[in-house]
Amino acid sequence: MYFKRNMISDKGITVVVAMSGGVDSSVAAALLKEQGYDVIGVTMKTYDFDEVGGNVANETSCCGLGAMNDARLVAAQIGIPHYVVDFREAFGRHVIENFVEEYLQGRTPNPCVICNREIKWGRLLQKAEALGAQYLATGHYARVRFDAAQQRYVISKAVNEAKDQSYALWALSQAALSKTMFPLGHMKKPDVREFAQRYGLRNADKEESFEICFVADDDYARFLKERVPDLESRVSSGDIVMNGKVVGKHGGYPFYTIGQRRGIGAFGKPVYVTEIEKESNTIRIGENADLLHKGLLATQVNLVGRAALTDGMSVQVKVRYRDDPAPAIVFKAGDEAFRVEFEQTKRAITPGQSVVLYDGDDLVGGGIIASVIH
Repeated sequence: MYFKRNMISDKGITVVVAMSGGVDSSVAAALLKEQGYDVIGVTMKTYDFDEVGGNVANETSCCGLGAMNDARLVAAQIGIPHYVVDFREAFGRHVIENFVEEYLQGRTPNPCVICNREIKWGRLLQKAEALGAQYLATGHYARVRFDAAQQRYVISKAVNEAKDQSYALWALSQAALSKTMFPLGHMKKPDVREFAQRYGLRNADKEESFEICFVADDDYARFLKERVPDLESRVSSGDIVMNGKVVGKHGGYPFYTIGQRRGIGAFGKPVYVTEIEKESNTIRIGENADLLHKGLLATQVNLVGRAALTDGMSVQVKVRYRDDPAPAIVFKAGDEAFRVEFEQTKRAITPGQSVVLYDGDDLVGGGIIASVIH
């Protein structure tokens, strides 16, 4: 089933499509054009490869020259105008600086959430409105609808749950969602590929990219060291502690994340990073049982499917993108915080990551994990 927004007529309705050069956003643009919308393709320039490093000679990610060229050529194939917009300053300030600062605070960030809120549904939505568009569309696998009973826009999981990307969309405002389309929300990936092939799109068989775009080599330690030149000397030779005893030294707390196994030494059994202490530059390690926790506290909350949380509300909870939703109960913990208590202990809850609440397929809301509850 292909996407169709409930409107009396599509004529005269302009939609800006965020085109990354990949097959998903290309099909989103082609599908909307086929349905009669006035479509404008826009590709965002968010950083320079010589500034982020790691892949300087092979600009293949969503911001590389090859990707921009793919987006431009696909737009020409579809028969829509295409523009490139320069968001490097805003992306660096909101996304890259936050990414670095979170690691320096001993947390593990989720830059896609910040990018969606501040760049795609911030700067790009503003640009879309300046171009006279009523809607912004992306190639995300998710669905959005207006719930008349609650008078709210609600994000739902994609029909193809294996590709669902609703987890990364929890921070979007009601105003942003009122101007949002997700044309692929009812489609499965093979159907998207088939549509692209039928259209003869040049990127119909293009491989997906899974790494964070501005860390193309997936080497976060290298990225942090280059962004903060004196970082390694500032944080080297910290203690690795297990069961209250120092058992080794590490190269610096920002280079570790909860649940990590590598870089902590051999102990004759599987051991993992269980806690990161920025103040003392200490990495605590333990066995798998030490990664299991009863709950968490979340801050920076944004509600989507509900205007307010009800104490004791039963929800399904994801604490990372590739996570199986777990049953839990949620409680308010202030104006912009909530507490989650899981029915069963949850493994490797990581401060800095997003926690997202679901009611069935509908996204209730989310927040940033501030701490775990033992």
